Order: sequence, then C-alpha cells, then structure tokens
Amino acid sequence: MAEILKAPLAVEFPFTRSLGPVQSAFLTGLRERVVLGVRTGDGRVLVPPVEYDPVTAEEIRDLVEVAATGTVTTWAWNHEPRRGQPLDTPFAWVLVRLDGADTGLLHALDVPGPGAVHTGMRVRIRWAEERSGAITDIACFEPYDGGPAQATGHTGEFEDAITGIVAPARLDYTYSPGRAQTAYIHALSERRTVGERCPSCRKVYVPPRGACPTCGVATAEQVEVGPRGTVTTFCIVNIKAKNLDIEVPYVYAHIALDGAGLALHGRIGGIPYDQVRMGLRVVPVWTEGARYPDHYRPTGEPDAEYETYKELL
Repeated sequence: MAEILKAPLAVEFPFTRSLGPVQSAFLTGLRERVVLGVRTGDGRVLVPPVEYDPVTAEEIRDLVEVAATGTVTTWAWNHEPRRGQPLDTPFAWVLVRLDGADTGLLHALDVPGPGAVHTGMRVRIRWAEERSGAITDIACFEPYDGGPAQATGHTGEFEDAITGIVAPARLDYTYSPGRAQTAYIHALSERRTVGERCPSCRKVYVPPRGACPTCGVATAEQVEVGPRGTVTTFCIVNIKAKNLDIEVPYVYAHIALDGAGLALHGRIGGIPYDQVRMGLRVVPVWTEGARYPDHYRPTGEPDAEYETYKELL
C-alpha cells in the first residue's frame, strides 16, 4: 500500500468590512492614541465598544474616552508565539479593564516570564510607532506603577475617520487525505481519475471519501472514471483572486465525469465564458509536471441530454 500523504496547508483570505459610527470612532481613536468606549443606558462603559447593549439589545452611541492605563483581570501565558501575534517573544495574553471602563480588553502583555504577571497588576498601553487605525495600533501592554492616566476628554469626532478595514484571516494546518484520497491523488499523478464504489447504493464517489455519506458504509472497490465528463452547472467568476494567474471572467463548473456518481469542481477553458452551458461535454487538459488537470475543454461532442445528469447537479 502506498504511503498515506500529508502536507502543510494554509487557508487565507482578506476579510473586508465597512465600519459603523462606533467602530469607526474606536479605530480612528487608536490611530490618534485615544481609547474610546461606549456608555450603556445603565451607565456601564464597554471597551471595546459595541453598537448594541449585549444585555438589553438597545442601540448605544454615547462614546466616552477611557484611560490608556488599567488593571489585569485575568491572564494566560503564551510560551510559543505564532506568526502574526503581537510579540515574537513569549508573552502573556491578558484581559485589561482600562481605567474608566467596566469590561476587559484582550491584548498582549510584554513581561519577561509568567512570574512577572498576576491578576490585579497595573499596566498601560504601549502604542505602536506607526498607526493606521487598527487594534494593532496598540503594540501591547506593559507594566505600570502609577494611577489612572489623564484622559483628554475626546468626544470621538475625528478628521479623516477610518470607515473600513481589511482583516487578514489565515489558518495553518497539516492535512492528511487518508487512504482513499491518497490513492486518488496518486492516480492523478498518472493522469487517471479513480473513485470508490459504495457496495450498497453502487454510487461511485470522486474524489473518494473512504465511506458512502448516504449509506454510511465503507468503500473499497476502486473504479476508474472519465476522463470525459459533462458540465452539470457552473458559475462565471468576475473577481480576480490574489496570486491566481487567470484572467477574469472565467468559468468554474461542476463536472460529472463519465462513470462517476457525483460531480467534481473544475475550471472550463478553450471556449468563451459566455458559451459555457449545462450539458457541455468536456475533457481534462494537463500541463507538464502537473498532478491534476489545469482545466477542462470542450470535446466537440453533442451536449449531453439533461436526463443523463439531472441527478448530479
């Protein structure tokens, strides 16, 4: 049996969002070294601010400045910082109740070791040298021996306010495809597509999953399918993905390979995007050294009848 594969993978995308008046004021304030909270109807000050009271769901807009000093309410030691975290040396994650606030702000505390942090210790904000209107404008917290810092009385009105942010989201993990998909990937390296048949419903799954999700029984019988197939449904992509050297618009489709019991995903090429259609017969196109098809192109055959693929949409 071939060795089970595994590989490091990363899922990453930029999350773009607009900001309402409360979050806009909070982030713009950080850029100006001002920390703003929001006051609820019963007088509590929430930091970071939210637009609706988490207890009553009442809309709240009363911005109030709090101090850049505060008290640690709880903490946890991070002995091995990861990529993108506030500090690249071991530090403490802390909840800090800033002076004038009634809730805790989560951030990093720069101390030499876990023995140097405790609940109740006084800290202050260490501002980043370059600030852009993001939570990273707070570089971290640091120990502080004094009392509450003097607030400036800022009302939350700023020129050139931050109205939107792009927050990168990334997940790093090691993926092992298991026995069934390992065999599938090895077959792709030979320019073959191999699925597995359910012994109960007889459906051929491509890519194989090791078990039939419908019947709940293990699959083991390997079945080679394709290489030709039928476009069952598709979408036209008009947004260019980062680091993807494909000009938009292009078509991404569900393709039911001949002999398969469900459709897989693939890009359609070799035909204008506005001529792609359901029922189009296609065949994979491989590039030199690739372990999977680069795209699928039309075969020139007549379109498949809808009845032949309606269960594979």
